[in-house]
Amino acid sequence: MFILSYLPFRYASIHQTTLMNQINAAPTQDRAVILDALRGFALLGVLIDNLFVFTGWVFVSQPEREALATWPADGPLAMLEMAFVHGKFYSIFSLLFGIGFAVILIRNEQRGINPLKIFYRRLLVLALFGLAHIFLLWEGDILLLYALVGLLLPLFRKASNRTLLMLATSLILAPVLIDAIRVLFQFSPGDFLERKGASIDAANGIKEESVVRDYLFASENAWQRWRAWLEPGFFYRYSDLLNDNRIFKVLGMFLFGFYAGRKLMYLHLQDHVSLFKKLRKWGLIVGIPTGLATAIFFIDDKNVPQAMGLLDTVMYALSVVPLALAYVSIFFLRWIKKNGNTRLKLLAPLGRMALTNYIMQTVLAILIYYGVGLNLGGYIGPSVFFLTGLLVYIIQIIYSHWWLSRFQYGPLEWLWRMLTYGKRLPLRKRTGSMG
Repeated sequence: MFILSYLPFRYASIHQTTLMNQINAAPTQDRAVILDALRGFALLGVLIDNLFVFTGWVFVSQPEREALATWPADGPLAMLEMAFVHGKFYSIFSLLFGIGFAVILIRNEQRGINPLKIFYRRLLVLALFGLAHIFLLWEGDILLLYALVGLLLPLFRKASNRTLLMLATSLILAPVLIDAIRVLFQFSPGDFLERKGASIDAANGIKEESVVRDYLFASENAWQRWRAWLEPGFFYRYSDLLNDNRIFKVLGMFLFGFYAGRKLMYLHLQDHVSLFKKLRKWGLIVGIPTGLATAIFFIDDKNVPQAMGLLDTVMYALSVVPLALAYVSIFFLRWIKKNGNTRLKLLAPLGRMALTNYIMQTVLAILIYYGVGLNLGGYIGPSVFFLTGLLVYIIQIIYSHWWLSRFQYGPLEWLWRMLTYGKRLPLRKRTGSMG
């Protein structure tokens, strides 16, 4: 794949100055804002993607979807989301995770602190957040997976830049080979977990043929229904993640991010304009047609280990990362063009509180769509829930600005930091002035 391999190799030897000198060349606030803003941008895509599950759209049959008055708009919107949003924004988050790992290594080594000790502590706390999220709130959690896959990152700490890029590209393309083997031998690695989830459902009286809108999105015994629905969620989630080869995809993007972070690209965006333009160009050229093909093949209900399901795997692999890198490049180029004085900065507080806002999105979605809340799920399509999702996102931007004008960290970020460093940290900003 030209976009995944050739371009980074060409730039692998540029600006090999001392890391410490480079990272000290920009103020801490300036170098954090671009990553926070990108993280805030990624939260929008993650929310839109997750709304398909929160609202029950993915569980509703095609005849039920077509019976909705909004179907003429819902169908095309769902296709466009699959083509241009699905998978692309968790990939951006994965990229940022890898960059964060590089930042932790560099900054803590500067301070004479063992960076791996801090990194593993952060992962442990992140895993605890993920476990609480998946068992207490929503089965679609991604935090626990990030924590588990993140344990592998230190293994690549001493790898050369070229090796990192080769490994990352191989991991991104690995699902094609793995799914070909699955087709050949007719197996699914997550089946044992799915059977465990099904047995829990059976014990709770949830039958496979149960209509979701008549179970999860119902006001009668809503609390009990939600808890029963959530009980096997971990097993279904990790069955899907194994069958989807998500571990390879996430680790591949972690390594791309580690490469970018180790080269400190986010500090010197101007030096990489040519790279970003090429990533934008080739990402769109490769990603748009394959993204549209992914959306078309997705609706044919042909999944691996069926042979035709390989088309989904190939198109997904060829669309997700190229488009994710194109989106990031477009974001960076806009930032460079405006010399940082861009409205994209409005997203930085949202990104500084990414963990809090991610969990908040779950809580708000449950309150809006589930039977325990307003019970709006199961009967609305993308043309409606995209608008409600955008409203939630705008509210989160406003809330994040308000919160960080008074406090130093988001509430969960504050807790994460305290548990990582094992000491109490002030939350509220200091007031007054120094004479």
